[in-house]
Amino acid sequence: MHLSTILDSMSHDAGAWRVEVPDSWLQGRSVYGGLQAALAIRAMRAVLPAVAPLRVLQVSFVAPVPAGPVSVRAELLRAGRTATHVQARVFDGQTLAALVVGVFGNTRPSRVGVAPERRSYPESEPFDIQYVKGLVPAFVQNVNMRWLHGAVPFSGAPLQRSVLRVGLPEKGPASEEHVVALADAVPPVALSFMDTYVAASSLTWTLEMLTDSISALPLQGYVLDAELVAGGHGYTSQSVSVWGPGGEPLALSRQSMVVFG
Repeated sequence: MHLSTILDSMSHDAGAWRVEVPDSWLQGRSVYGGLQAALAIRAMRAVLPAVAPLRVLQVSFVAPVPAGPVSVRAELLRAGRTATHVQARVFDGQTLAALVVGVFGNTRPSRVGVAPERRSYPESEPFDIQYVKGLVPAFVQNVNMRWLHGAVPFSGAPLQRSVLRVGLPEKGPASEEHVVALADAVPPVALSFMDTYVAASSLTWTLEMLTDSISALPLQGYVLDAELVAGGHGYTSQSVSVWGPGGEPLALSRQSMVVFG
């Protein structure tokens, strides 16, 4: 099922947004984190007092979200002169599964204009990531992913950088929800250190948006440049820069993860 189809199927009832998530969007035993964040954004936009671009998204993954009925409750925290803070809570039944805070703000004049540096990487033979049941997370069947650089998970190669090109197999212009969902598609870089299967999961995720010109973008051709910044005691810190189809910087990501190996 396409991401847009799931988002458009959300319905509002008794103060919550409700949606049925198929098991084809699982990442291990939980719904893909990027989809959880996209659902939260859709719910948060419904309580925004005025339209404004997303600037920062902060996610705490509290508990696994199984496939099936998922509900999201959103509330306005504060609407200031510069920024508006909105909170969304993702539930599995009555269990809080994710806590999301979105910061929205209109474009303002500024004398500061600094873009992140896009790093080069050694040429290698790219290949498409195919979904293989039991070996590859289920959500991959809904995302186009091409490996450009780095070591694949469970290859026993301790490389700290992975670069992927990602997109969605559907038509239409991009939205914030699409870009946020794609930004989470890169696997934990630390898994390349492992020579056998181990589990991993995200604890927290912060995404800083660098543009408010998303609606003109397509749904294919995004590049995720991920780096394992630090790791130890079973926990890792991973950063990702997100680049648009034309090479434009779209977002900076930081995730704290736990790796069981």
